Amino acid sequence: MATRRRLTAVTEGHRVTTLELFFDLVFVYAITQTVELMSDHLTLLGLAQGVVVVAVLWWCWCAYAWLGTTVRADEGAARYALLGAMAVLLLVALTIPEAFTDFEGGLFAPLLFAVCYLLVRLLHLGAYLGAARDDAALRSVVLRSTAPGICGALILAGAAFASGWTQLVIWVLALGIDYVGVRAAGAHGWRVPAPGHFAERFGLVVIIALGESIVAIGVGISTLPMTWLVALTATLGLLLVTSLWWLYFGVVASVAERRLTTATGDERVRYATDSYTYLHLPLVTGIVLLALGMKKALLYVADPEQYPPGAALHGIPMWALTGGVALYLGTLSALRKRNLGGWNVQRLVTAGVLLALTPALELLPAAAMVAAVAAVLVALMAFERFVLAGRRARLIQHGY
Repeated sequence: MATRRRLTAVTEGHRVTTLELFFDLVFVYAITQTVELMSDHLTLLGLAQGVVVVAVLWWCWCAYAWLGTTVRADEGAARYALLGAMAVLLLVALTIPEAFTDFEGGLFAPLLFAVCYLLVRLLHLGAYLGAARDDAALRSVVLRSTAPGICGALILAGAAFASGWTQLVIWVLALGIDYVGVRAAGAHGWRVPAPGHFAERFGLVVIIALGESIVAIGVGISTLPMTWLVALTATLGLLLVTSLWWLYFGVVASVAERRLTTATGDERVRYATDSYTYLHLPLVTGIVLLALGMKKALLYVADPEQYPPGAALHGIPMWALTGGVALYLGTLSALRKRNLGGWNVQRLVTAGVLLALTPALELLPAAAMVAAVAAVLVALMAFERFVLAGRRARLIQHGY
């Protein structure tokens, strides 16, 4: 019995386990639900609600990514904590459509969402305290960082009884306490013994988010007839998503992992916290916003009964598409600033150009808008690949 309950410390060569990948499947479903939530509420408030839901999901996912880099997630009590968290996160995902406004009949979903979030944090706390049984410094920092999270979850429960912008403000307050609380707890005591595993976990979640954007391309039009224009727009959408993949994994991912690996002690923890826990949130949020924009763009192209031929994407979906890509590019530049000390100027400029061109893009048919955004990203990749080839090679090989 004691053998089955034991926790196995992670060593430097540890890699991602199949249980961690299994856990990510629930996260995929939750992201899909979030895109649907925003799609059904195409207002500024609805968009903001989707963003804060992403922040909650991200914090839950990160908590177990950190646990899995401290003790093996597929052994002992950590395995049961992860499986229990999966069950609770599934309930969180199921309640996302009602996270802000309860549907008639059944359980009161906004409160259930908050209770499930609290349970996820408590399961994480229990597993981490078990991992820190013989490590006073780790136990201390876990307690200091979890207390604000529990407080935030309780505030989130109070938000269940509010509505509109007031409810959103309470959500932001709850998340702010949680996010700032972890930061205030400091780096000392946390452990990142396997930087390769840690970087791989976050790289995989970026792929998962990109995969959701591909799913969004097809799900919204699955009951509509295929046409040449639909096929072309979907292919352009895939090109757009592939560009985002290349821009992250071509250089950024390897440089960030190298910086994490060469750092030691508290410096490594600060790199892990800044580059991955915090800066990957806007990265994933940008992909989710893109997924929303692509979902609506394909619908405009595929449904001539609801949208006239050549209809232009406008309003929230239009800004979600271009703004999501701009947020992604800006975050990649911020990652370079954190890891190498300098901004990626061409990616910041491209983000600014996309935002500046967005009002003009509203004049184009939805398919042409997708093509225009994809063309901008392809031009950026070509510039980095051929004009900045020497700098890119140095970054990949040496990290400078």
